[in-house]
Amino acid sequence: MTAASAPTQTTVIGWDLGGVHVKAARVCDGRVEAVVQAPCRLWRGLPALDETFSQLPDWARTSADHVVTMTGELTDCFSDRADGVAQLAGWAGANLTGSVRIYGGRAGFLAPDSARAAAADIASANWHATAALVGRHRAEALLVDIGSTTADLIPVVGGRPAATGYSDAERLETGELVYTGVVRSHPIALADHAPFRGRRTRLMAETFATMADVYRVTGDLADGADQQQSADGKGKSLAESEIRLARLIGRDHGEGTPADWRALAAHFAEAQLRPLHDAAALLLSRADLPPDAPVVVCGAGRFLAERLAARLGRPAVALTDLIADRVSPAGADWASTCGPAVAVALLAR
Repeated sequence: MTAASAPTQTTVIGWDLGGVHVKAARVCDGRVEAVVQAPCRLWRGLPALDETFSQLPDWARTSADHVVTMTGELTDCFSDRADGVAQLAGWAGANLTGSVRIYGGRAGFLAPDSARAAAADIASANWHATAALVGRHRAEALLVDIGSTTADLIPVVGGRPAATGYSDAERLETGELVYTGVVRSHPIALADHAPFRGRRTRLMAETFATMADVYRVTGDLADGADQQQSADGKGKSLAESEIRLARLIGRDHGEGTPADWRALAAHFAEAQLRPLHDAAALLLSRADLPPDAPVVVCGAGRFLAERLAARLGRPAVALTDLIADRVSPAGADWASTCGPAVAVALLAR
């Protein structure tokens, strides 16, 4: 297995091929010029990736130095992670114009035809890219990247990623991966009861609502952050989110006021913050992370990461502030949401 050499292209496009989103970032002469995220129904197979790719902006399909990280290898259309890594790397090599390298985390950048042999290094290593970029700007920090589905909490020590685990399974054990996010996660995964009008009520064990509904009701979720279908296939207005939350406690929408639904949503938001706090507190208790190490925040749930930092008594530093000289203020929100795609593109040069 040999590392892929860096080409002479001055335009780099970083990719994060996920199971429900494709993210891409275009970097020219070291500056982030454009970032995009698009939904992808990868569980239906690789043709879904073709469909998403055809709908991306033209710049994503131009000749460039393409560098790819991924999490989509976990999707159940693949027989196992090694199969997923090999198929996604093969798709990238066949469909991206120009040079193509696959990010192998601790193994560096690799040629697509080396992917299957290096599957353990490549699989879901997007967190490693973001942490490596953070390490170029902060010697010690805790990266907290809260996305639509999962949260990565990665210690950075000596300017390098210092996670105890590497694979998803290992990081679930260490608390460096918390499987909860601000869009696709379900409230019933976080609590089995909730307060409502002075009484404690059990929840219905149904996927009536998602955390996107919760954060629409609390007013935290940014426009465009939720690119998935709602739990009932209906709209994403405030009232429709309230209706879905009401079903979790066996209620109709008219049985509560807007203040009641905000209180219910706040309960679920707090329930999501608690496991994140526990995981972060454990990691920050490490002897190699100093007490003044900041929490570097990014992802669609950056607002939640900032809330976590405040609860921990640590300064919150936005990933996009670390690279402010390389990304325009107008594109900072999407650069934060698509942190790994931005990171691999900046690391590639």
